[in-house]
Amino acid sequence: MTPSVVWSSVSGRRLFAVLLVLLVAAGSALGDARAASEPDASKAAATPDGARYDVTLRSDADGGHWTGRQRVSFRNASDRPLREVYLRLWGNGEDGCGGPGAPSPVRVSHVRGGTPAAPSVHCTALRIDLPEPLARGDRTTVTFDLSLTVPERNARFGREGAHRFLGNALPVLAVHDAKGWHLDPYAAVGESFYALTSDFRVRLDHPSALKVPATGVTRTRPGDPGRVVTHSLAQRVRDFAWAAGPFRTATDTTPGGVRVRSYWAAGTPDAGVRLNRTEAAAALDRFGREFGRYPYGEIDLVMTGGFGGGMEYPGLVLLGTTEEGSAVVHEVAHQWWYGIVGNDEYASPWLDESFAQYANARFYGWDTRDCWSEVHWPDDGTELTASMDYWSRHRGEYHLVYTAGPCALADLERTLGARTMARLLERYARDHWFGVSTTADFKAAAQSLTDQDLGPFWESHRIR
Repeated sequence: MTPSVVWSSVSGRRLFAVLLVLLVAAGSALGDARAASEPDASKAAATPDGARYDVTLRSDADGGHWTGRQRVSFRNASDRPLREVYLRLWGNGEDGCGGPGAPSPVRVSHVRGGTPAAPSVHCTALRIDLPEPLARGDRTTVTFDLSLTVPERNARFGREGAHRFLGNALPVLAVHDAKGWHLDPYAAVGESFYALTSDFRVRLDHPSALKVPATGVTRTRPGDPGRVVTHSLAQRVRDFAWAAGPFRTATDTTPGGVRVRSYWAAGTPDAGVRLNRTEAAAALDRFGREFGRYPYGEIDLVMTGGFGGGMEYPGLVLLGTTEEGSAVVHEVAHQWWYGIVGNDEYASPWLDESFAQYANARFYGWDTRDCWSEVHWPDDGTELTASMDYWSRHRGEYHLVYTAGPCALADLERTLGARTMARLLERYARDHWFGVSTTADFKAAAQSLTDQDLGPFWESHRIR
């Protein structure tokens, strides 16, 4: 994710300064759920895993309301019997449980394969008790009716003019690991998301006047009169997002063979659209060489002139676009840092945001030697590796994840040497490909490539 800023590929210092003063601070109050500490996936299996989502939804005339059915099949990967699962209804994060005449945007009903409890964590979590304990290695299925109403706000799950954005709209399984169930509250400043890779097969029935970019490889087939059906298949992804509206479209293919499908709203600056298409293609191939080949085949760029900042999803990014482009390179970098190399975004937001911003700086060749001049720690206790529990209570400091984080990684590159840093990133990505990483994992990977004790480095850079 990126804040609502005007990005420039010319000056790294300018970007860091802008980030300091223009970061959007918005968010709901924290719920009563505990903040899970960073999990150690190497010591206990995260579960449920191997999830398969089958979704069939039909929209109204403008794509603002979708109804249908969702089926979730999953396996128990843990040693203990699985007696319940949780669905995360992240689309309710801003509105919570709603009120009279204003129900929650995401509503689940008619659950089969389990018994639902009352929604919790401000209606962003739904516990489903299984009819009998699920043993290690066994699979089961839960199905339910689903209703999605796109909120009246310009946001990742929201709308701008005639265009609808459905980021974090589909319910997804919560994760249970050595720390228990991860039922952290929604964070509008940054992300709370933590999911294992899954497969999605999604059927979206909508008016033919609407273009529907979506996660995965898509194709469109005729439907009822005046309607079409967009089919999408996405494998090994952590979430599924789509948009709907009267978009203009274009398709490019990178030299490395990745299809870039661009969608933009009327009124989006033409120069910005062209720049986004060019830089996205270049970033996909470059990051593929540096971190490992992009595995999804295609990516959708969804651009408007009024969307704030940017937001990443597997195979799809939302981009607020000006004449100077957008945060497209940063959002493309997220395809690796969180999308492919996963992390608990609530416990360790630096592991995806700082890494994506460091990749962004590398792409543009920014001079990072004096980037610390833009960083001001509020006190000695502030840590780069703090969780969203901390950043949500200190919203004015969250910019440090975007500024101090890439500065620290640039310093690590100077400490290890450019060639060793390149080896580190490639090996770290490979070792956690489609998995989940922690700060401890990254520190261990870096230490394994040098005889120098990196303990003082981590301490001085507040990576703890």
